[in-house]
Amino acid sequence: MGRNLLVVLGVLIIIGAIVATSATFVVRQTEQAIVLMFGDPQPGVRGPGLHFKLPFVQNVVYFESRILDYAPPQEEIIAADQKRLVVDSFARYRIADPLEFYKTVGTEISARARLSGILSASLRRVVGNETLASVLSEERGSIMDRIRADTNEAASKFGIDVVDVRIRRADLPAANAEAIYQRMQSEREREAREFRAQGAELAQRIRARAEREKTVLIAESQRQSQVLRGEGDGEAIQVYAAAFGRDPEFFAFYRSMEAYRNALKPDGTTMVLSPDSDFFAYFHKMSGGVGKAAGGDALSLPKPIAPVAAPRAANDNAAAPMAKSPANTTAADKAKAIAESVKGTAAGATDAAKSIAPTAAGEKVDAGATAAAPVTPAPQNQ
Repeated sequence: MGRNLLVVLGVLIIIGAIVATSATFVVRQTEQAIVLMFGDPQPGVRGPGLHFKLPFVQNVVYFESRILDYAPPQEEIIAADQKRLVVDSFARYRIADPLEFYKTVGTEISARARLSGILSASLRRVVGNETLASVLSEERGSIMDRIRADTNEAASKFGIDVVDVRIRRADLPAANAEAIYQRMQSEREREAREFRAQGAELAQRIRARAEREKTVLIAESQRQSQVLRGEGDGEAIQVYAAAFGRDPEFFAFYRSMEAYRNALKPDGTTMVLSPDSDFFAYFHKMSGGVGKAAGGDALSLPKPIAPVAAPRAANDNAAAPMAKSPANTTAADKAKAIAESVKGTAAGATDAAKSIAPTAAGEKVDAGATAAAPVTPAPQNQ
């Protein structure tokens, strides 16, 4: 008797546990649930916590309460400017009304299929009314907001709340991308050639202006230099003419001494000249005669030339002379220096004349014969 009582009690306990387990259910924090009775959904949504139901009669269906994401495949859409775009988008949604969601779509797989069609229609409707430039510009944000609002309006009747819709990429088709890139490259190259041509034209214009200004400046400078040089040469000629015109014999003597100085250099040069050549005119006689005997007159230095007085001004009525100009002073100093230089040259010329005189006076020389001897110039007193 006691054993049978224990068996019955154990069975009752097991049955009670099974009934208690079937009469309760737990909803987690990330879920929401609805109760079905014989497959018919019952009103009310159960949130997180412990809930009760009729055992063996009612069952529970759980849905996610978190935000879900859906990424449809890429779609090719024609924009308003007839440009083909390959649009890659995604959507984020959540189940706002589990009871309506269960009645309309039933499961998340069916919900994704419905949402794919709704999202594709919204993309074609909104993007099809926009140009490629708008999709790739700052207006892209407002375009995505309109797509989200359109998709949410259509998905709300399934108990779905579309939280966000984003366009990840909007590219050209691979078949058209290369041609568009080439056209864009050609356009940029054309603009670059235009800019280079404009720059070259401006540079050429600047160079031409600079070259013209340089030519004008050089020509003006040369003109002024020629004028100044002409004025200086004219004044120098007047000074030289006034100085040498006082004594033409001294001028001839001075030019001969200059010729000796330039010809008789201490570089070992050998000169073949006739003793009666005009080059040695002042070796025989101060007046420049040729063929004088050895006992002829010795060389004598010409008297120095007195400095030339500066010309008086046309409107100067005073008896006092004007101050010497730099040109007159230079000519006087130069004449004085020449006179000092001639003193040394004349001494050397006298010795050379003495060595040549015997040949010119007594020796017989064949017709056409010449004397060849190196001539060493006498040292000059600088």
